[in-house]
Amino acid sequence: MKIFSTKENLQVLYEDNHIIVINKRVGDIVQGDKTNDKPLSDVVKEYIKDKYDKPGAVFLGVVHRLDRPTSGIVLFAKTSKALTRLNELFKNRETQKTYWAVVKNKPATLEATLTHYLKRTEKNNTSKAHLKEVPESKLASLSYKTIAQLDNYTVLEVDLHTGRHHQIRAQLSAIGSPIKGDLKYGFDRSNSNGGIHLHARKLNLIHPVTKKPLQVVASPPSDPIWNSIPNNL
Repeated sequence: MKIFSTKENLQVLYEDNHIIVINKRVGDIVQGDKTNDKPLSDVVKEYIKDKYDKPGAVFLGVVHRLDRPTSGIVLFAKTSKALTRLNELFKNRETQKTYWAVVKNKPATLEATLTHYLKRTEKNNTSKAHLKEVPESKLASLSYKTIAQLDNYTVLEVDLHTGRHHQIRAQLSAIGSPIKGDLKYGFDRSNSNGGIHLHARKLNLIHPVTKKPLQVVASPPSDPIWNSIPNNL
């Protein structure tokens, strides 16, 4: 899969002296992995170095990750103080992440809270949702509501209550509503760009330094499906 972000086309949603928030493109990896593809974190470092003409190495702390085929909000820390405080916020679930997901099979109810036990399989990098606890599983909970009905698809807004591996993908698949393009979790065909129609839409948190409430909203990628969602949502 191609890496799409460069420091020239980076979409910065919010930036101050302590944090920077990026609208991640489909295909980017947030942090370096075994693929050796250039991660988004390196692109952001280059952007900061050039913008502020910084000598030497640039500090950038990775606070959380977003699956490679997913788009949307990624938050980085620009100082060690901000990183420490952000890590605590995420650890204590004091942030609220909202996602948009496009599914073909409309859920049985317009809105609901889903609770499963997710068990991760390292071999194929997937998580399976179980209705009852199984060995090595972790409790996973989310709420969704239907926000748009397109010609062939349904758009769900998802609020995470826990942060498990592939949680939204696995839980929506478990109720028979896999995300568009997500072959790994049961959708029947892939998207042409290798991504899936899951987008980290909104992040609410208390700023780690100013202590003021901060909300960041990210527009989804431009394609016929995302573009058909009403603008007032």
